[in-house]
Amino acid sequence: MYDVLIIGAGPGGIFAAYELMEKNPKMKIAVFEMGHELKKRHCPIDGEKIKSCIHCKSCSIMSGFGGAGAFSDGKYNITNDFGGTLYQYIGKKVALELMEYVDMINLKYGGEGTKLYSTAGTSIKKTCMQNGLHLLDASVRHLGTDINYIVLDNLYAHLKDKVEFLFDCTVDSVEKIDNGYRVCTADGDAYEGCKCIISAGRSGSKWMEKVCKDLNIQTKSNRVDIGVRVELPSEIFSHLTDELYESKIVYRTEKYEDLVRTFCMNPKGAVVNENTNGIVTVNGHSYEDPARQTGNTNFALLVAKHFSEPFKDSNGYGESIARLSNMLGGGVIVQRFGDLVRGQRSTEKRIAESFTVPTLNAAAGDLSLVLPKRILDGIIEMIYALDKVAPGTANDDTLLYGVEVKFYNMEVEVDKNLMTCHEGLYVIGDGSGITHSLSHASASGVYVARQIAK
Repeated sequence: MYDVLIIGAGPGGIFAAYELMEKNPKMKIAVFEMGHELKKRHCPIDGEKIKSCIHCKSCSIMSGFGGAGAFSDGKYNITNDFGGTLYQYIGKKVALELMEYVDMINLKYGGEGTKLYSTAGTSIKKTCMQNGLHLLDASVRHLGTDINYIVLDNLYAHLKDKVEFLFDCTVDSVEKIDNGYRVCTADGDAYEGCKCIISAGRSGSKWMEKVCKDLNIQTKSNRVDIGVRVELPSEIFSHLTDELYESKIVYRTEKYEDLVRTFCMNPKGAVVNENTNGIVTVNGHSYEDPARQTGNTNFALLVAKHFSEPFKDSNGYGESIARLSNMLGGGVIVQRFGDLVRGQRSTEKRIAESFTVPTLNAAAGDLSLVLPKRILDGIIEMIYALDKVAPGTANDDTLLYGVEVKFYNMEVEVDKNLMTCHEGLYVIGDGSGITHSLSHASASGVYVARQIAK
């Protein structure tokens, strides 16, 4: 019998375990993770010998210690303006204090010396507003993919002798028992605990749906974000990235009044593949080490789609578009912006002659055959709007990779303590549908740990 069972070793699970040990070192805690420990996480896709997903039993990009954020560029956005709705449950002041606490822990375990950027007092906000764009407020700690790995490695070294980690351990079910909860694994083992924290992440969305159904926990449909990743020479956005590092900019299209936003900006970074449930999508990384930086900046342009009755499967909709891209391109498709607006397919020859040198080996193709017209119209309109604050964004040789999809779990019904209708069963992190970022997910783990420690 454990004091606390934690399902998932992503940011939420890690910070929950960390805070529980800080508050009560005598607690007996087990953490279940379907992926590998950090040092064993390696994706076989190298872009040369292996170019597409080979469907590993456990995807090292999406699961394992550190979760899907382990190989991200390590951006911790300290803000309530985006990254989730955690503040609606615990209050804006508490949410910000927890994100600042998480930042302090990251600095303590290897992130010292990394820069904290802020939108406070920037003239860029005025420039954006004058051109129909809206810059969201945030402080951004950029660790970089390399330093983020070091922080996670140090956190694991700190926790591994205090907490029992079970890696390569897939949880089949969570059961309510008289004195707590029973976790049953795919190997036929069972573990019992007084409290249970579920931090399954985005990749655990389908599993989370099953758990909620089995335990009669209410849920509601969430959105899905669909779009492309833009890559261009770093000089074009340097006046924004040098000051802000990541600028979250929102634009309302004239044609449909849809909201299009920038997301996950990676100055001097690289475009990478991402695997979600066997579907290859696109993402971006950036590094703190100058030796690993490139001459390009990349960022996502995303359109959020909310669905009303009778349709509820927003993730299924996003998956179907991503599968279409995989069908046509064998994975991710890349297209020059000039080719897209002229209605012509990009070819390998045109990509090779582009002044923007791609950082990802993707198939040249036509994104208009993949993305719905409304979404594509919004992205094109946004690129022309960004061109006013960052001239050169709408150049012919700007590269667009598709598709980028951000899947959000359905929102799980929890109370102000992030506890479900079952006493002692908590749902945190991106698996709850409440958080959508590293900082919010980590903060939710700390918050629940403190509730339990009381």
